[in-house]
Amino acid sequence: MPWYAWLILIVAIGSIVGGLMMLRDTANKVELTEEQRKRVDERNAEMDAKEAQDR
Repeated sequence: MPWYAWLILIVAIGSIVGGLMMLRDTANKVELTEEQRKRVDERNAEMDAKEAQDR
């Protein structure tokens, strides 16, 4: 493989890895209160029940 193909390959892999690292660094963790967690759990249970009925 010629040298410029290796260069393009290294740049492509570097940009993918760099993008993933930047995405990880900028991700914000969502802090939920207990009430919000309970509502999310209830909503998930409702959706699971609906999906089970639809099948």
